[in-house]
Amino acid sequence: MSTEEDNKALVRRFYEAQTKGDLDVLRELLAPDILDHNLRPGQEPGREGFLRAVAEDHAAYSDLQYVIVEQMAAEGGRVVSRLRLRGAHDRGPSMGFAPTGKVYEDTGIVIHRLSEGKIVEEWRAGSGLAELTQQHLGQERIERERVDRELEVARDIQLGSLPEGVPTLEDWQIDPYCQPAKEVGGDFYEFYQLGDGRVGFVVGDATGKGVPAAIVTTATAAYLGAVAAASDSSPGEALTLANEALFARIPPNMFVTCFYTILDPKSATLTYANAGHELPYLHRDGAAEELRARGMPLGMMPGMSYEEGEVSLAEGECVLFHSDGLVEAHNPKGEMFGFPRLRAFVAEHGEERTLRNLLLEELYSFVGEGWEQEDDITLLTLRRSATTS
Repeated sequence: MSTEEDNKALVRRFYEAQTKGDLDVLRELLAPDILDHNLRPGQEPGREGFLRAVAEDHAAYSDLQYVIVEQMAAEGGRVVSRLRLRGAHDRGPSMGFAPTGKVYEDTGIVIHRLSEGKIVEEWRAGSGLAELTQQHLGQERIERERVDRELEVARDIQLGSLPEGVPTLEDWQIDPYCQPAKEVGGDFYEFYQLGDGRVGFVVGDATGKGVPAAIVTTATAAYLGAVAAASDSSPGEALTLANEALFARIPPNMFVTCFYTILDPKSATLTYANAGHELPYLHRDGAAEELRARGMPLGMMPGMSYEEGEVSLAEGECVLFHSDGLVEAHNPKGEMFGFPRLRAFVAEHGEERTLRNLLLEELYSFVGEGWEQEDDITLLTLRRSATTS
């Protein structure tokens, strides 16, 4: 066997030992003063520093593999290897990074110079596993920063699109609340001044998160406002027109749920229609009644019609509109706040003018300290004042 073949075989044995973490074989194959041109931060030069780096890799990674894909001998006792590297970072820290549990794979070109049966020099074009992990984590950090910037823009869009005030109506109180989650969804509410002193208002939620959801909610609220201003449409008619517009304009994987109501303060009646949104609760006689009306979410399919309902509010009665972020909040045991709990709470406390604040206190007591809000939470209460004697 030629010297070139001997050198190639020695390098193959070197990578077999590196895969197994056999430090004794590596110590035999490496020259004491091996010149490593790709020292890691803090790595000592020479054989002992190289061996410690190998030991650290095996302490951090499982299923380590160094596979030679192609190999050739060159002049000056050099061997060029095209290498495939693989390892799961699931055992311990690597270069200051905690285990990620991820499998990292890469290819590289490595040149070894051999003399008297020892590896005396190494050059590497490409990343070792530890360096590859660092690169991936750096890329993930950049991606997280990009997502955080997008969420910040989405929050600005979402909060900036909410009404700055509420309609002032004699004998009526309207109390809105919207708290976006960290990962912004698409909750919104809006008010529309209509003819004859009537007021329209909508509470809704778009699927998805981030900037797309924020833009879709803003567009939905604006379109319903344009329909309300340009015509005397009933809630069902307005949702039908909005559905056609949104179906033609938003991505096919998105839709919007919303509950649209028109209040006539003079007759104390609510006319309403529902596009797949959570049902509001009407507090009446110590109970909580659902305001039901059938209808598909906006933007899912064309040609939809929306059932309408009507209810009159007596003095002191209240309606709570809400989004799913409230009922789908989880406590540390994984239990949801849920519709039954919400309905029972409205039945018990619906007469109190501070219903919204009491409900939020109940939510925070349920989820406990350290709760990370999972979704936007929107609440809107409409109350007819009681006559004072």
